[in-house]
Amino acid sequence: MSEGVGTRGILVAHGSMAQGLADAVRRISGVDESVIIPLSNDGKSPQALQEDLDRVLEGGPAIVFTDLPSGSCALAARLCSRSHPDQAVVTGVNLPILLEFVFNRQLPLRELVPRLLAKGVGSVTSAPEFP
Repeated sequence: MSEGVGTRGILVAHGSMAQGLADAVRRISGVDESVIIPLSNDGKSPQALQEDLDRVLEGGPAIVFTDLPSGSCALAARLCSRSHPDQAVVTGVNLPILLEFVFNRQLPLRELVPRLLAKGVGSVTSAPEFP
């Protein structure tokens, strides 16, 4: 698949989490930097984070992945989604969700987002299993 085709992933997280997840996805999948874009809230006001995210979202369809369902990262993502109709917000991101994303990002958001949510839930397990 051409790197310019498909939805982009924007990782918005606390500290260096976004950069670490983006690096892991790139190393495993081989996608370039335009597919997964990390954005940290480190040292940014909520308004500055939202402004940075708005700038990144100008490039077309995107899914914004956040670490938590609440807090500055998720709030900025949800506020930005109001002015970017070709965007979705997925919270509680993990590596299996991101890998599912990069290999299926050509799908329409209506198909892709439920697939990502199912992958995220299904990837949380324990050993041994507990009832």
